[in-house]
Amino acid sequence: MRLAAAAAADVRGAGDNMEIRRLRPEEHGDTRGLYEEVFLEDSTAFVDYYYTEKTRDNQIYVLKEDGGIQAMLHRNPYTLMVNGEEKAVDYIVAVATRKEYRKRGFMAALMRAALVDMYREGHAFTFLMPAAEEIYLPHDFRTVCLQTPGLCGGPGEHPQDSEEAAAKAEDAGSIAQMAERYLSGNYQVYAKRDEAYYTRLLKEAGSDGGSLVLYRKDGEILDCRIVYEEDGEEQKERPKIMVRIVDVRRMLMSVRLTSLMAACFTVTDPVIQENNQCFVITGTEFSGVMLMEGRRENSEGTLTAAALAELLFGVKESGELCGEEGVELSPRLVEELKKIEPLSRIYLSEVV
Repeated sequence: MRLAAAAAADVRGAGDNMEIRRLRPEEHGDTRGLYEEVFLEDSTAFVDYYYTEKTRDNQIYVLKEDGGIQAMLHRNPYTLMVNGEEKAVDYIVAVATRKEYRKRGFMAALMRAALVDMYREGHAFTFLMPAAEEIYLPHDFRTVCLQTPGLCGGPGEHPQDSEEAAAKAEDAGSIAQMAERYLSGNYQVYAKRDEAYYTRLLKEAGSDGGSLVLYRKDGEILDCRIVYEEDGEEQKERPKIMVRIVDVRRMLMSVRLTSLMAACFTVTDPVIQENNQCFVITGTEFSGVMLMEGRRENSEGTLTAAALAELLFGVKESGELCGEEGVELSPRLVEELKKIEPLSRIYLSEVV
């Protein structure tokens, strides 16, 4: 599937032989060579797992030039629970450009194509784990939390007399029930746990020299952790999770209010043109959010897509946003935006 010329416009020095495409499923394996060239830290066994398991249902965008794939971006699908509702949200991974083709805007072009497609498909937001934050800040991604290390769905405190045992495939359903019960009671945003989730996670951990360890007491599963052979080494810094709003309307409808609210503001988005609107948001803690299209002459301020993500995911309060480029908020709007309950309790532990 060849993508719109708008994405290609980001590429510097694009030649007539350049093409941006979303691959057909049967073509996904064509990107393995680039994956292995860029992600040297991944073992052959893990890459085998990734190209056997994860590429069965993901979307892969590539930029072709000089007869080969020179850059790629993968959209790995997850069902996230957001304030108790299921939402299709893609995890952006395997963003890579061949060394000799870097600094030409290839990643920006692929990102633009993927974000526009996500909007058309009804996604509210997307997330990724950056190699470096500064790569994604220009694309309006913002860090919202640190990745949850190892914990697969339990409070993390194991009684001294709990029993430890390696999880088996037949345990996947029971683990999912335990995890879903714990996560739904403690977090606003997390990947939905079901039997298929843990069946796949068992394969993922095994491919990278690890295993799932269950902690039981009196026959009840208390927790489940991924344990790797190198876990005895010094812990590395916890990776960051960055989020980018895809559909402002859907994102605003995903939050809750703490009290009666009425506000009118404008959102700007340089990539997804449909997000450039004036919104009227009203509602109460009982009715939930109600949205209408507003008139720009009635707007009480302007928020960038990035600033709105910081607000909705609890990174910054409304008053803290006023100094950011592209943000202007009236004193009344600052107070009204404080009535949005942020999605600050986030649990994301996914690797790919």
